[in-house]
Amino acid sequence: MTLLLTRTDVRSLLGVDACFDAVERAFRLLGSGAAAAPGVLGVPNATGGFHIKAGVLRLGRDYFAAKINGNFAGNDALGMPRIQGIVVLADAATGSPLAVIDSMEITRLRTAAATAVAARLLAREDAATLTICGCGEQAAAQVHAVARVRRLRTVLAHDVVTERATALAQQLACALAVDAVATDDLLAATRASEIVVTCTPSRRPLISLEHVKPGAFVAGVGADSEDKHELDPELLRGATVVTDVREQCARIGDLHHAVARGVMRVEDVHADLGDIVAGRVRGRASRDEICVFDSTGMALQDIAAAAVVYERAASDPRARSVVFSE
Repeated sequence: MTLLLTRTDVRSLLGVDACFDAVERAFRLLGSGAAAAPGVLGVPNATGGFHIKAGVLRLGRDYFAAKINGNFAGNDALGMPRIQGIVVLADAATGSPLAVIDSMEITRLRTAAATAVAARLLAREDAATLTICGCGEQAAAQVHAVARVRRLRTVLAHDVVTERATALAQQLACALAVDAVATDDLLAATRASEIVVTCTPSRRPLISLEHVKPGAFVAGVGADSEDKHELDPELLRGATVVTDVREQCARIGDLHHAVARGVMRVEDVHADLGDIVAGRVRGRASRDEICVFDSTGMALQDIAAAAVVYERAASDPRARSVVFSE
């Protein structure tokens, strides 16, 4: 029997805490050598593009998942989500399909969870001010996830559309009881922040070394294709760089641009996040160290989150929608 699970189903079955634990486990398995590095395939189109991320992860049983996501910036004008798609989850031991799951909520939560896992290991323990650059679908989840690992007091929201930043600030002020305000001055905001998170579709660098004060943690979340670019190469050269998957970031992340510019080599990356989670490599070494997390999103995050959704749905008949059965 294969389950069909909608975004509403995923919302009811997967929360921030469960997703954080699942994603952290996925990184630990990868870093300890208990999981193989996942794969990614990009398929561009004139108005956007698709990416397919796939891998296998042992979580009590062997799961395979392939996530197919479309990313079309022009959908804003059509009243449609920019990013949408599905996750196909299967039994990796037999090939039997287990579930077809709407990917939007899984992508939103697992991306934020990865930032939080990185922040727990790379942000200063006293970090209290966060700038979120890009206030779209991903932004609130990013701040909520980071708030799980650091005691935030102030959130500064920046977006090219001021109304989006204002709405997010109001939402976060109520939900997290923080001092949240919208700002048009990105430089002033980031210089006042110990944590900076970018989640935009930008094709040009938004955050440079001058934006970041000593000791800051910067998470670049938006660059997940060759043409996206949020973090200036000079920032990466001046920081301790941690990747989700080094080879993937060298192809499609902000690391890709630093390498192409000749200011970094792939070998200059400090570690993959999984290596730090698994205890094989240190995290932050000093109070004034600038740490950058290049987050391109890996399939093992999707598998771990999808497995939680599937297992909870399979144990609750009310959450089931049968696609087909033999």
